[in-house]
Amino acid sequence: MNPGTAVIVNLLGGVALLLWGVRMVRTGVTRAYGDRLKNFIEHRVGNRLSAFMAGGLATAILGSGTAMALIVVGLAAAGAINTALGLAVLLGADVGSAIVSSIFASGSNLALWASPLLIFAGYIVHSWSAELRPHNLGRALIGLGLMLLSLTLIKQASAPLSTASLFHELLAVVGKEPVLAFLIGAVLTWMFHSSLAVILLIASFLASGSLTIEGALAFILGINLGGGLPAVSATLAQPPVARRLPLANLACRGIVAILCLAFIGRITPWVQMLPLGPVETAVTFHAGFNIFVGLFFLPLTPLVARLMARILPESAGEHDSLAHPRYLDPKAASTPAVALANVLLETVRMTELLERMFDTALDALRSGSTETLKQLHPMDERLNVYQTNLQAYLADIAQEQITSEESRRSLELTLYISNLEHAGDVIQLNLADRIEAKTREQISFTAEEVASFDNLCQIIHDNLKLASAVLSSGDVDGARRLISQKDAFRELQNEVLDQHFKTGSRGKGEALRRSALYVDMIRDLNRLNSLVVSAGYPIADAAGLLRGSRLRQDTGATP
Repeated sequence: MNPGTAVIVNLLGGVALLLWGVRMVRTGVTRAYGDRLKNFIEHRVGNRLSAFMAGGLATAILGSGTAMALIVVGLAAAGAINTALGLAVLLGADVGSAIVSSIFASGSNLALWASPLLIFAGYIVHSWSAELRPHNLGRALIGLGLMLLSLTLIKQASAPLSTASLFHELLAVVGKEPVLAFLIGAVLTWMFHSSLAVILLIASFLASGSLTIEGALAFILGINLGGGLPAVSATLAQPPVARRLPLANLACRGIVAILCLAFIGRITPWVQMLPLGPVETAVTFHAGFNIFVGLFFLPLTPLVARLMARILPESAGEHDSLAHPRYLDPKAASTPAVALANVLLETVRMTELLERMFDTALDALRSGSTETLKQLHPMDERLNVYQTNLQAYLADIAQEQITSEESRRSLELTLYISNLEHAGDVIQLNLADRIEAKTREQISFTAEEVASFDNLCQIIHDNLKLASAVLSSGDVDGARRLISQKDAFRELQNEVLDQHFKTGSRGKGEALRRSALYVDMIRDLNRLNSLVVSAGYPIADAAGLLRGSRLRQDTGATP
């Protein structure tokens, strides 16, 4: 292998190792602390400044601005955060990502001794612990060690370039063409889906003397533009409310980057006056650029949000009436009867959202489309938002002077709201996994099994509609009918499973796997149905129709 090819191969290997390390850190942190990071963001968005700081801190922990953007987009799609506050989070995320990149790019000496220690410690923690958080924390430590190791490899791989006159001439030509350098930086960042990787590559060229600071600035401006592209491309299939955030972030970064590129000749002398080395100067410019963008656009986020709403409007057909709670009027909390009526309206709408989620899962089952299953996660997030908002609203009602009947009604709604959220988890975490496994393993059910499964699904659909009616009217007869549906469902389920075991579970291997999957899906339907019909129990209990125990009281001797 000739020296030039070896340099290219080693550089590609170093960059690939860096990207893999970034992925391991992101995966480990997301699995171990993803919910906490999401809750941290969701509960720190009281104002733009707190949202900005929360975005920066969370991204510094997560290590990926693109990953943080996708988390915030999910919250926006679920209605948990508006565009203005979401943009403030992303501006803070850009600052956090830039600071992390700067620390890594200027910490090559740290990488020499910290890398093996982190990899060893991560391996020990990951191997010896089966607990979720320590196990994934070990994964993140290994990823961090690989990232530091990649810095050393990239630096060593680029060292021969310092004596390569042709490469110097090529970079010198590119450096003298700011627009070309800008485009190359943007495209590389988009391709790698990581601004950190390209920043480290530029830093290695600066350290080896292959690139001057004059040429590096245009590259860095392009990197900042390209850093906003992955989140935009990843959300192209999302609804407009989800696409506005990454587009707004890209617009803010892109406008400032293009303006700086237009005046790069005047900016460069000022940057060169910094009493720092080439690498430190470049990463300081990168961090300073993002801090300036964040501070400049932070007061303008409402204006940018309105602009994005005009660029990406929701047509009448695309408007989702269940996007977020609509009737939780804070002023009504002082009038418990009115406030409880508002909660009841939102609980019925929450039931509609659950039915939509159930229909989506069944569509995926019938069509064999795993892509359809991806729609379940944002719906489940939306159910979580409904639950959080409704229970917080009920807590506000409890602070007022309420009657015992209103207190009982508040508790009933709280429990049923929790059951609806749990039902969403059953669909998204259990039933969806079985549907995906059925599609992936190409398992087919018999016509009789499909017909029986559809009959059980129809009972759940009917019960969802009946539960909404019973919850709204408080009708005792309707509650009795709803509860009786649980026994009817169980009887039909037992008939289905009995027939299945008689005819469908003979054989070994694939036949047993198909049988087990079918039984698990029936069990998921049973759990769903039980959670739905729970709406009738409080009403029946208040009417004195429930026994203290469902166990038969046997007066005879115990066998």
